Amino acid sequence: MSDIFREVDEDLRRDRMERVFKRYGGIMLAAALAVVAATGGTVAWRNWQQSQKESGTTALAAALSQAAQGPDKGVEALAAFAAKSDPGMAALAQLNAAALLAREGKTAEAVTVYDTLSNNAGAAAVYRELAALLSVMHQLDSGDPAQLQARLQPLTADANPWRFSAREMSAVLAARAGDKERARTLFQQLADDSQAPAGVRSRAADLATLYGKS
Repeated sequence: MSDIFREVDEDLRRDRMERVFKRYGGIMLAAALAVVAATGGTVAWRNWQQSQKESGTTALAAALSQAAQGPDKGVEALAAFAAKSDPGMAALAQLNAAALLAREGKTAEAVTVYDTLSNNAGAAAVYRELAALLSVMHQLDSGDPAQLQARLQPLTADANPWRFSAREMSAVLAARAGDKERARTLFQQLADDSQAPAGVRSRAADLATLYGKS
């Protein structure tokens, strides 16, 4: 992954941002979202460790350990755990199962798991929203831009913990739909947002410049 970002950096310095975005945009965004998701997952995990019984945490860890024997076994164990757990622990299991599926290139199956969780009213909002965000992320190149934008819209609200990633994806979808002016506006807003993570602001500034020249 470091070699990819080194190439990206060199291309940007040569002012070939459009070529870079077309070639590496999905990789950069996926990497950025992985960091965000990992951070959110860590916070969620700590919260549930404090509130759940030790037996539940141990059972989830055991289910996760099955992935070492193969992704299919891991997914099967996590699904079994989710089926008999409370909504919070089940959500964590589903997020991990979907991640395993995506890692194996089973994108459609991963999206199905994410969508199931995002529509589960019994799960906490932070998990449902993260699942919706990750579902959209895995469909950025193939899904209908308008439908994906509609799913992202609630996640872009000022109070939403996933707003910066949602706004970045909204800008990517606008560009994909051919609305370069909207893409430039959204990227510029992110670049100017002092609360946005530094990586998001940096990418947004580069892409706002790109679409400003288009």
